Amino acid sequence: MKSERIDLRTTQEDKRLLARAAEFEQSDLTSYILTKILPLARQTVRQAELSMLSARDSAHVLDLLENPPEPSPALEKAFRRMAANRL
Repeated sequence: MKSERIDLRTTQEDKRLLARAAEFEQSDLTSYILTKILPLARQTVRQAELSMLSARDSAHVLDLLENPPEPSPALEKAFRRMAANRL
């Protein structure tokens, strides 16, 4: 059940434009705005959440940057191959 309300202030020109677009999509103004905006809001939140690191993760990344681990034998082998190919 929808119980929340959003007040939106806009210019008369913008309101007319939105209402006209809603008419073209055979929708009322509220449904038109929600149909267009909610997917964008979900995408914004999803992208922000994916790029956010927890405090623990951030500390771990900083620790790895400040104290990198020793290269593995496979990494050392790859470096030698790369250096040999450059010659």
